[in-house]
Amino acid sequence: MKKGILITIVAATIGLLNCHPFQGTKQPIIRLKGSETMLPLARMWAEAFMIENSGVSVYVDGGGTATGAAALAQGKVDFCMASRPLRPGEAQLVAKRFNTVGIAILVAKDALSIYVNPENPVHSLSMDQLERIYTGELQNWKQVGGTDIPILLLHRMPNSGTFLYFKEHVLHGQPYSQNGKQLPTNNAVMQTVSENVNAIGYGGAGYATNVFHCQINGVSPSAENVATDSYPITRYLYLYTVRTPRGVLKKFVDWVLSETGQAIVKNAGYFPIWEKE
Repeated sequence: MKKGILITIVAATIGLLNCHPFQGTKQPIIRLKGSETMLPLARMWAEAFMIENSGVSVYVDGGGTATGAAALAQGKVDFCMASRPLRPGEAQLVAKRFNTVGIAILVAKDALSIYVNPENPVHSLSMDQLERIYTGELQNWKQVGGTDIPILLLHRMPNSGTFLYFKEHVLHGQPYSQNGKQLPTNNAVMQTVSENVNAIGYGGAGYATNVFHCQINGVSPSAENVATDSYPITRYLYLYTVRTPRGVLKKFVDWVLSETGQAIVKNAGYFPIWEKE
């Protein structure tokens, strides 16, 4: 049964604008920008929504959660796609321009999956081992039951919401190892892991090609484990906007949270916030 539209107001709205930056155009335009994790999902939403609503154009761009938040604060987009809650400084920039700290809309759940090469014998790690690997304390796979080869450590760029989420929830605020290699997208991380038997990386569970998704604390990032929050690195994905959606924006949000929109979430390899019983 649908549990209702999950719209979380992150703070009291100070004031709402009465205009839309794209009003006056003959064809309604919806612009989304942000999380690379959400990019494949948002593109699928955009394509399906435009098929059902031929008079609407939906533009989707990545660049990371921080980039999307900056674009939202500058009034360049309608929605910031975010794989983490906006940080206080980002919300402050929105408030400075729009006199509101914005609204967060929960649109999907995601497991932050740990990728290893399929030929790597290590298929399970504890949260403690994962933390010690990414802070640089453990640098050889032999230290976690694998082959005696150095660990090739991969992580995302600092503008990525996934980078910050991992730092806060796995590293508990500690800095990443200086031996790590920064990559710009989930696809780049996945490809590098698939090509290097000694590599480890992380990204959305929806990216499943040619990598093995490690168990964490003995729990795999399966749909059932994510739904019950049994998998220890489970998170929500958000659409942020500066005010309560109206008109075509409300229609888009309602559609994303509808049975159709949430079915696309599932088909894309992510996890719906609700499913029809």
